[in-house]
Amino acid sequence: MATKKTSGRGQRDLKVQVKSARGRTVSSTRWLQRQLNDPYVKRAQVEGYRGRAAFKILELDEKYRFLVPGARIVDLGCAPGGWCQVATARVNAQGERRDKAVGTVLGIDLQEVEPIAGVELHQLDFLQEGAEAQVESWLGGAADVVMSDMAASSSGHKQTDHLRIIALCEAAAYFAFDVLAPGGTFVAKVLAGGAEGDLQKILKQQFTKVANIKPPASRADSSEKFVVATGFRGNVKNPEIQT
Repeated sequence: MATKKTSGRGQRDLKVQVKSARGRTVSSTRWLQRQLNDPYVKRAQVEGYRGRAAFKILELDEKYRFLVPGARIVDLGCAPGGWCQVATARVNAQGERRDKAVGTVLGIDLQEVEPIAGVELHQLDFLQEGAEAQVESWLGGAADVVMSDMAASSSGHKQTDHLRIIALCEAAAYFAFDVLAPGGTFVAKVLAGGAEGDLQKILKQQFTKVANIKPPASRADSSEKFVVATGFRGNVKNPEIQT
């Protein structure tokens, strides 16, 4: 029996085109179209993650292997929870792998976060006095990993937004210095833009290795990148920038 030939176009994913609508700005239309056509957004929906950002921490961990069974993880600014979802599976927080150590995942955010199986969630401003001691109390000791995908609210001004996120990342780093165990890891989102040099100097004083990476899940048109600092020295409590 002869096989009917086709053009092959039916096997190709079609790009979703979003028509402009009354009350929708050009930028919001572009954002919606990008979301609808983003393969990571689609994968997140299929695999049950709360957002495409989950694949960023997955890809970072594939390269640096810091989410290991038995590890104690602190996720700062954890909403909506995608990073926590990845972490709880990888550190065996629910004890599903009986032959592996059971880890702990602590999610911290200013807002309430919908429960995540295997994750201990708390509403807390990590910048407030005593937050470090509170986190260590919840963990039952020092953390092995402090990670942050936080970003300050956009002002629409590129340089201002860059400075804001660098300041937020520096605050997260100093928090990590107080709660990490020796040998621990710090992972955080930053924006390229020129002001991140001081942060790099501080991290290099505190960790044996500091890497900067843009994982595949990070959009090509975004200036975001991630710093992965491993091998916390644990002996410089309040580092000053040394030039």
